[in-house]
Amino acid sequence: MTQASICTIGDEILIGQIIDTNSSHISRALNSAGIRVTRMLSVGDDHDTIVNSLKTELENNSIVIATGGLGPTKDDITKAALAELSGSESFRTDSVQLEIIHDILGSRGLDVLDVNIAQAEVPDKCEVIPNRLGTAPIMVFRFPEAMFGHKATLYSLPGVPFEALGALDDILEDIRRHNPVSDICHRTVMTFGVAESALAKMIAPWEEALPEGMHLAYLPNALTGVRLRLSMYGEGNMEKEESMINSELAKLSVMLGDIIWSDRDDTMQECIGRMLASAGKTMSAAESCTGGMISSMMTSVPGSSEYYLGSVTSYANSVKTGVLCVPEETISSHGAVSQECVAAMAEGVRKLTGSDFSVATSGISGPGWGTNEKPVGTVWIGVSSDKGTETFMMRFKGDRKRNTEHFAAHALNFLRQKISKELNICQQVFKTIKL
Repeated sequence: MTQASICTIGDEILIGQIIDTNSSHISRALNSAGIRVTRMLSVGDDHDTIVNSLKTELENNSIVIATGGLGPTKDDITKAALAELSGSESFRTDSVQLEIIHDILGSRGLDVLDVNIAQAEVPDKCEVIPNRLGTAPIMVFRFPEAMFGHKATLYSLPGVPFEALGALDDILEDIRRHNPVSDICHRTVMTFGVAESALAKMIAPWEEALPEGMHLAYLPNALTGVRLRLSMYGEGNMEKEESMINSELAKLSVMLGDIIWSDRDDTMQECIGRMLASAGKTMSAAESCTGGMISSMMTSVPGSSEYYLGSVTSYANSVKTGVLCVPEETISSHGAVSQECVAAMAEGVRKLTGSDFSVATSGISGPGWGTNEKPVGTVWIGVSSDKGTETFMMRFKGDRKRNTEHFAAHALNFLRQKISKELNICQQVFKTIKL
């Protein structure tokens, strides 16, 4: 199987100034093309480190994709390091990329400076894939078998995510032309409400009995639960691999039941959106402790305006009573973090917006304001429809950010369950699997 390594270059990544998102996107693209990623690494802006690190990766992989260090400033030194690694003796100007540079800067009303023109200069032993989204070209270096014991190719991409990801189609096309690619079969299921360790214990007998060559990965996330991914690499028969994985996931569905909420690499908000859209229904939210996180999650889905009407971030009690019509007596008698208050919030926002369903949260994220009766991490969640309102109390132990994430995630999960039950929508998890 063709193997690849991904290397991000730049001090800004190592000091935490920016987050490396390129590697995850590139890895997914490579996997979908039948190429197995064996390693990801980040290196700083040091000439020798770049050369030595990339050399090591090329010795162990047929494909290396590097991003970063190709800007117009003096601290961008990747190009010089690649020239040394490839044994280039001079630089040449790539006319296509130079034309793109003139077009991009001209469209912005900017002068083309010497440093911009220099970006079109590339080592003489590289091929160029034009970067039509930016000024730095995509450089391709092909190494003969004699150099690393196997043929190897190095792709150097700009570090700007918009440009790097925009280049992936061209990169994948080039990889397919020059490398044998194998089938990689992945299937994902989403679980919620059971911690990773407890889940692993529940399914241990099933996991231990998986066929040879089938691999299980646990991928926990506070907002989506534990994602389980089954994979088979390069067995040579995609139809057979899919059938084997589907058979194992069918067994898993029997074991876990409604702990599984999706049979795809999904988010809770996407799942809720599909259910609402398919039934022509709408929702709204009333948030106190989650501070708009539920609204942000729901509206992150393209097309959410079809079913998401709006929200009220009722952080202050005066907004709970004045906008959501929570009775003042409810708050004075039971407190804002209570079953009675969150039920009134959910009903209030549903009536205010005219939505079919609503969800509400009120809790104590921390670090202060907790009591013995209502410690930090306590949240009340309400979900409402014209068929009734249900409430749930949960407690978590985390910092403010993590507690808020748990509050929002569990609120959406309770909403999902209510929508599914009341609309009699079968989640159809494993709809492609025949038991």
